[in-house]
Amino acid sequence: MKTEALRILNKRESSVLDKNSVSYKFARIISTTFVPPSFTILLLPFFAFVFESTLRNQMTIILVALTFGFSFQIIMVMYLIRKGKVVDIDATLKEERSLPFSIAIILYTPGLFILLYFNINIITVSFWFCYISDTLILILINRYWKISAHAIGASGPVAALTLVSPKTGFFFFLLLIIICWSRIKLKKHTLLQVIAGSLFGFVMTLVQMKLFLKYFH
Repeated sequence: MKTEALRILNKRESSVLDKNSVSYKFARIISTTFVPPSFTILLLPFFAFVFESTLRNQMTIILVALTFGFSFQIIMVMYLIRKGKVVDIDATLKEERSLPFSIAIILYTPGLFILLYFNINIITVSFWFCYISDTLILILINRYWKISAHAIGASGPVAALTLVSPKTGFFFFLLLIIICWSRIKLKKHTLLQVIAGSLFGFVMTLVQMKLFLKYFH
């Protein structure tokens, strides 16, 4: 049943996409490179060197991001693909997305406790917490609608940088636009789904981080 559903989707995509075109190949590169976990290793090292004064804390953040935010997440997805639990790296079938999202929360959680244990700055902690809370809500949304996780993963960093480094945030905003375009180009999401994902990721991250800064800073 799963294989047949993927075959139908691939046939539908092939009928409207020229997979040999430069634009398609560029979209594929962007979409694969900037999967949601990739932003942990883009943003967390920046926070480490901006907000931490000790090498211990800087290395703690980088190792947490690299391990729990990126490496384990990618390994998990590849394992699920190999076991046939997920059809491809895009999690094309909506019904399959809840499993990797749920495991992602489990993988993010130890990272949060490590950051708290080493008394890491509240900016980093609150941003990391958003990965857990946003993914939890994403699972609920996914039961009814295939909102774009790529857009959520890219717009969250835009919100975080809006608070701490607006100029840097602008470049991430441009990257968000390119990522959203790639998801539409690849026929993985509609325009409405990437807009909704972008707004969800930005607003939820901004609100949560502001609350953290207000009550725990």
